[in-house]
Amino acid sequence: MKVLITGGAGFIGSHLAEKLLDRGDEVCVIDDLSTGKLSNVQHFRNHPRFHLAVETILNETVMDRLVSECDVIYHLAAAVGVELIVKSPVETIERNVLGTDVVLRLAARYLRQVLIASTSEVYGKSESVPFREEDDRVLGPTTKSRWSYSCSKAIDEFLALAYHKEKNLPTIIMRLFNTVGPRQTGRYGMVIPRLVKQALDGRPLTVYGDGQQVRCFTYVEDVVDAAIKLMDHPEAIGQVFNIGNDHGVSIAALAEKIKAMTGSGSEIHYVPYDQAYEEGFEDMRIRVPDLGKARRVIGYEPKVQLDEILERVIAHFRANQGQE
Repeated sequence: MKVLITGGAGFIGSHLAEKLLDRGDEVCVIDDLSTGKLSNVQHFRNHPRFHLAVETILNETVMDRLVSECDVIYHLAAAVGVELIVKSPVETIERNVLGTDVVLRLAARYLRQVLIASTSEVYGKSESVPFREEDDRVLGPTTKSRWSYSCSKAIDEFLALAYHKEKNLPTIIMRLFNTVGPRQTGRYGMVIPRLVKQALDGRPLTVYGDGQQVRCFTYVEDVVDAAIKLMDHPEAIGQVFNIGNDHGVSIAALAEKIKAMTGSGSEIHYVPYDQAYEEGFEDMRIRVPDLGKARRVIGYEPKVQLDEILERVIAHFRANQGQE
C-alpha cells in the first residue's frame, strides 16, 4: 500500500508511520511541524519507503499530488490540546475544518479511502456514560471557546459522512479517548506527560479543578493497531468508532499514582480552571467510551493498561533526560 498520513510527524502519526513501514507499506507524511516534530520521525527518516513533505495540508497543489499518488489516507492533522484550543480558537477552527475539507475534496477526486481521527470531545458535556457512537451531543455556548474544538471536529465528521453518503467516498471515523505514550508532549495541556515531567523535575504536580474529573487513557500502540484494522476492514466504511480504554481514573488519583511510581516528593497543587485556562472554562466531568462496536467489528481490545502506560512514559522521559 502507498499510504498518506497527514500530521504524520506528530505523536500518533509518527507511531502510525513506523507501524506501517514495519508491515511493508510505502509511507508519505505531510506535516507543517506546528505541533509535530522532526525528532518524532528521525529514527526512520532515511527509510527507503518513507517520504516527508514539510508543508501545510491547506496547500492544495502539494496535497493534490500526494493524494493522487497514494492508495489510502490517514487524516490526523489537527489542532490538539485544550491549552492550544483556548489560546488559538481561530487556528483551531480553520485548521480542523478547512484542512479536512481539502483532504476530503481531493480524496473524492481520486477516490481514495480516508480514515479521519476525531475525538471524544464531540460528546461535550453529556452525562450518558459510557458514550456510544449514536448518543446525543451536549455542548456549552458558543461564547465558550473551549467548545470550538468539539464543534470543529463534529463538522469534520459530518463532512466525512456526507462525502460517503453523497459521493460514495469510503470514509471511516475513529473517536479517540486520551491517547498517550512516548513522544507525546505536555506542551498543549496533555495531562500525563505534563504530570510525569513535573514529578521527575521535582516541581509541584498541577491538577486542574478539583481533580475528580474522570478520564480513560489509551496507549498509542493500541490506537495505531485499531486505526490500521479499521482501514483494512470493509465493514468499517461509513461508520464511526470509539477507540480508547474503558477503565477510568480521576485526575487526582492519577497524580498520586505518578508521584508514587516516580518516587517524587512533589506536592500536588490544585489550580482553578479559571487560572489554568480562561474565565468560565467548562470541563467534561467524566469521559468513558462504550467500545462494543469496535470490539464487534475489528475485535478491538486495549492491551496496555494504565500502570504499564505510566511505566513506559516515565521510562521515555527519563531516557530523554526529562525533555519533552
